[in-house]
Amino acid sequence: MYDLFVSGNASSEQIVEESKTCGKILTVLSWIIVILTMPFSLMVCFKVVQEYERAVIFRLGRLLSGGAKGPGIFFILPCIDAYARVDLRTRTYDIPPQEVLTKDSVTVSVDAVVYYRVSNATVSIANVENAHHSTRLLAQTTLRNIMGQRPLHEILSERESISQHMKALLDEATDSWGINVERVEIKDVRLPVQLQRAMAAEAEAAREARAKVIAAEGEQKASRALREASEVIGDSPAALQLRYLQTLTKICTSKSSTIIYPIPIDMRLKSSVEN
Repeated sequence: MYDLFVSGNASSEQIVEESKTCGKILTVLSWIIVILTMPFSLMVCFKVVQEYERAVIFRLGRLLSGGAKGPGIFFILPCIDAYARVDLRTRTYDIPPQEVLTKDSVTVSVDAVVYYRVSNATVSIANVENAHHSTRLLAQTTLRNIMGQRPLHEILSERESISQHMKALLDEATDSWGINVERVEIKDVRLPVQLQRAMAAEAEAAREARAKVIAAEGEQKASRALREASEVIGDSPAALQLRYLQTLTKICTSKSSTIIYPIPIDMRLKSSVEN
């Protein structure tokens, strides 16, 4: 068994050495082709990437050492080199509306926006087939999972915390793909029409109840104030007459008003003073 293991390692090392030798031979031949076809080969060998782009180069199927190239001009060898352009700018993904069943068994439709960008061009090409598509699918799944773990009142009132939680989960999962999630925003939460009507009726009933309580408290305070005022006026008959005159003044706001005094006011004032 040990002999088989040793022989297997030896054969693998031999294969690696042969591949390295073959790679060196092909590299030399590629350089010869470049030299023989100059200056036409320079049109193929020199490539340019923009400031917001990086180029990941593969030589004979292996990542070229030194990481991603750019921005600016870089050199590739024909026939043995292949490269992929990676855009480093922030991308926006509008998550389509997701039908979610909340923790308290309410069906809602939720949509969100995810802002992300490629932070490591080499990892985004080498570790995942399509980093952008994978990030978008993961964003949809994460949104559904988070919303399904929360009751309706938390979804409606704690959008900021939900966005932060979703961003942390996405950023942690996409770190190995070379993706950096910068921001997540919950756009809208749409409720069923019947539930909207029920919530509106509940809110209206609550407002009416508060209005009745406030009116009852106002009447209670007014009755207490009237009782205190009656006690003050009862101690002074002149104050009662003055209040009577003030009431008559408020009544006579228009010229068409006619007031009939059953007793002359002067006599009432004199009798009150004499008493």
